[in-house]
Amino acid sequence: MQTQAWVPLFPEQASTFAWQVDALYFYLIAISVAFSIPIIAAIFFFGMKYREREKYAIPDEIHGSMVLETVWSIIPFVISMTIFIGGALVYFNQYTPPQDAMEIYIVGKQWMWKAQHETGQREINELHVPVGRKIKLTMTTEDVLHDFFIPAFRTKADVVPGRYTYLWFEATKPGKYHLFCAEYCGLNHSGMGGWIYVMEQRDFDNWLSGNVSGQTPVEMGKDLFTNKLGCASCHAGGPQQRGAKLEGLFGNQVKLVGGATVTADEQYIRNSILNPASQVVEGYQPIMPTFKGQVTEEQLNGLVAYIKSLNPNAAGSTSSPGAPAANTASQTAPNSMTGNKADRGKQNAPGSNPNAPANK
Repeated sequence: MQTQAWVPLFPEQASTFAWQVDALYFYLIAISVAFSIPIIAAIFFFGMKYREREKYAIPDEIHGSMVLETVWSIIPFVISMTIFIGGALVYFNQYTPPQDAMEIYIVGKQWMWKAQHETGQREINELHVPVGRKIKLTMTTEDVLHDFFIPAFRTKADVVPGRYTYLWFEATKPGKYHLFCAEYCGLNHSGMGGWIYVMEQRDFDNWLSGNVSGQTPVEMGKDLFTNKLGCASCHAGGPQQRGAKLEGLFGNQVKLVGGATVTADEQYIRNSILNPASQVVEGYQPIMPTFKGQVTEEQLNGLVAYIKSLNPNAAGSTSSPGAPAANTASQTAPNSMTGNKADRGKQNAPGSNPNAPANK
């Protein structure tokens, strides 16, 4: 736990891949030192040994050495490849979220971090998570570019306007750890920080039960879809359905007009809501209106979560093991929706009217 009055040289290691990042970092330092010291020493040594002693002296002719040329080509190549392989492995581990992770939605805003758990609990500039559990953060921003950075976990990721980015971690030690914005985002950038609270599972469950949850993301999305935005008027099943099917959509392939095929992930759903004409599902007309500017980022998260819940077998659409029961409710969402992107775009579209044009 970060309680020292003094500033440590390095942050505490508190995640499963923190040691990997540090090992790669120290390897780079060791290589830099191993090369820098001999090179600097050689510069001074040869500078003294071969300094000018006689004006206009003709130096001895030096012939090349094949052995020397080979050695100083192979050694840097081997070192470069070990750095590349090590960096690739660390990057792959850090930015490939596991399928069984507990998902939390993060929205950056000048100048705060807003978090919402799958069970509905909301936090600002704080995030409570259980120790030993894989946590996946689905992040976006309401305004400018931000960067979610947890030094003790050795992980960070840009939070980009208009799209989702992802970050995951598994904390190994209960404690309180600093959270920063690592991208200059305006006047109060330096104050855009907070804390990550890593708790034992029992303490985390008690924290959940002691906080008002309100609507879960799935419940919020369902309410928007069926009541407030009127998406169901086009995407609900039946002979009058004008929008694409949504049930079973998430995680599957969608064929678009023109023959292209895309995977129905979070970004696809988001784009279908905000820019439906850019990816029209085959067999449907481009009649869905855009909802850009009519829905907040939290509402978009809810719509995406609801559409994901319509395919409970898709990776990432269900709650992680041990999560509170509120997540289960999200998976029992009505089956009135069917699963293609066009629907989803419409349903997600916040601010739409029940009489709005049919979805793409």
